[in-house]
Amino acid sequence: MERRAFIKACAATCALAAPELLAAGDLKPRFYARTQLLNDRGRALRAAELVTERNYIFHYPFEATPCFLLKLARPTQRDVKLTTGAGSAYSWPGGVGPERTIVGFAAICAHQMTYPTQQISFISYRQKGGSASSSRPNVIHCCSEHSQYDPASGARVVAGPAPQPLAAILLEYDAKTDGLAAVGTLGGEMFDAFFAKFEFKLSLENAGGSPRRPVAERAVVKDLQDYCKQQVRC
Repeated sequence: MERRAFIKACAATCALAAPELLAAGDLKPRFYARTQLLNDRGRALRAAELVTERNYIFHYPFEATPCFLLKLARPTQRDVKLTTGAGSAYSWPGGVGPERTIVGFAAICAHQMTYPTQQISFISYRQKGGSASSSRPNVIHCCSEHSQYDPASGARVVAGPAPQPLAAILLEYDAKTDGLAAVGTLGGEMFDAFFAKFEFKLSLENAGGSPRRPVAERAVVKDLQDYCKQQVRC
């Protein structure tokens, strides 16, 4: 199994055993249940199935927390140094897959927590920039206040008022099966604030179930255009 990104994340956690290797304030990975990513037919998703630069959505680590899955056109940067809004530093290991182009990020804007719903999405990856909003190409763009994130460098903020990068979803790639799994997060999680702000709405969207219920062994990946009825382009 190809575990380069995953092993780097584990190494950050293991550094707790040697405090001198982990500076005060550095943020370590948070590991949740290992969740196999499935395609919309309920079968194990293969990296080769992903269309380059298309928006995909899955939910992790909770049933109501949406995430982007992207296959970028070029390999990502490695070991990108980032900082949360609270000032905690962390290192994003880069993408996974045969060419290190596959990345995952929480689809919750770090500014006002705008997120894609089944009805509408104001946030998505844009291959081309837009003159009306001065959007850059190849960024995740939130139309609420025009925050823009570069997924090739750990969803670093490149424009707009967002105070920190999008939280990264740690992915595990299996070279033998070409499969993908989510194993944790890295960076500034906003899940508690997200639930506090939208819990009632999230409960309705999840058919009355608890939005805080953790995702277990599997999560279905859907094309954003199939997941939501309308995508706002700004």
